[in-house]
Amino acid sequence: MELILLFFIFTLAGFLGFELIAKVPSQLHTPLMSGSNAISGVTIVGAIIAAGADDGSWITTVLGTAAVTLAMINVIGGYFVTDRMLGMFRQKGPASAAKKEDGK
Repeated sequence: MELILLFFIFTLAGFLGFELIAKVPSQLHTPLMSGSNAISGVTIVGAIIAAGADDGSWITTVLGTAAVTLAMINVIGGYFVTDRMLGMFRQKGPASAAKKEDGK
């Protein structure tokens, strides 16, 4: 019974997450990415605790290490994507400054 409840919660979270992300406008993507990076940082802390748990089972160490690895990939990738998106709004060298001064 508990397994069915956990599967139901997992499925519901998947549908809810998909619906939420599908309706995010492009202007809010970068702030949302930054927020999800912060959440993944919390996930890394939990994964480190799980990986270091000394309960005598090798499976917790393996799953905890996998969780740390995947969460780190998510955080690093998120920062690269955010930096690239913010780079689209940066001014490009002295040519942009000259146009700004001319009023064009």
